[in-house]
Amino acid sequence: MKFKWTLLTIIIIVVTALTGCEPLTALDPKGPQAERLASDIMLSIGIMAIIVIVVFALLVVMLVKYRSSNQKEDYEPPHIEGNVWVEAICVGIPILIVAYLSFVSVQSNYIVEAQPKGYEDKEPLVVYASSSNWKWHFSYPEEGIETVNYLYIPTDRALEFRLYSHGPISSFWIPQLGGQKYAMNDHVTILHLAADVPGEYMGRNSNFSGEGFAENQFNVKAMPEDEFNEWVDEVKATAEPLTEKKFNELLEPGHLGQLTFTGTHLKFSPPLEGHHDQESSDAISDSHKESSEHSQKNQ
Repeated sequence: MKFKWTLLTIIIIVVTALTGCEPLTALDPKGPQAERLASDIMLSIGIMAIIVIVVFALLVVMLVKYRSSNQKEDYEPPHIEGNVWVEAICVGIPILIVAYLSFVSVQSNYIVEAQPKGYEDKEPLVVYASSSNWKWHFSYPEEGIETVNYLYIPTDRALEFRLYSHGPISSFWIPQLGGQKYAMNDHVTILHLAADVPGEYMGRNSNFSGEGFAENQFNVKAMPEDEFNEWVDEVKATAEPLTEKKFNELLEPGHLGQLTFTGTHLKFSPPLEGHHDQESSDAISDSHKESSEHSQKNQ
């Protein structure tokens, strides 16, 4: 009796704790890439649930039907060397499940790595998303503006994020719009996303990058394209220009609020795009050296 009350108390505590958890944003997609990933997650959960139910059902049948009290006192189990059908089922079904999930995963990987379908009538909005300890810098080269720790995007238009890092490896992730992708400091990686629904979403660095990792987050706001264009015009009219000196200050380790600038750091601190070979490495090294000397002269 005491054991039953203890078990009931544990169940109530677990249920109460789970009701306070935040909803899984990855299963609340607001874009085509995220919808594909969410469907794959639910498919995997469904297959695993079926496996668990079947296994536990068989376990109950075995425990009830073949328990010792169900047999005669003089019962002796027969000598069995093996059953081809049972072995084929036990080996074949897992192989089929793994093969099917592998096929779905590879197919989905090609889909989410490509530009979202249905947005071919407009050129994608290119945004350079770069990380530093412990902030996110968003450069809009076509619009000529830059933000820190927040991102505004238009809905119903393809988005092309070009990711890189000014420090350790980070991982760019907006769960409701798509999967994560790494941002590294020696080349640029491309992530294609799109937002179908206006709203505010959470983005973050999902790769541990030091003591400030937990707060390495950014806010995302998706809006109709007309509102996005109005915001761009407002930034150009009111924000201060981003200078090389100011940008170098922003790269210092620490946390900041949301900042907005006209111009981007791409003019004086461009990322390394393309293949990382020795020639390009030397060119970038010389560029950084010249930039450093220029900065020292200005100081």
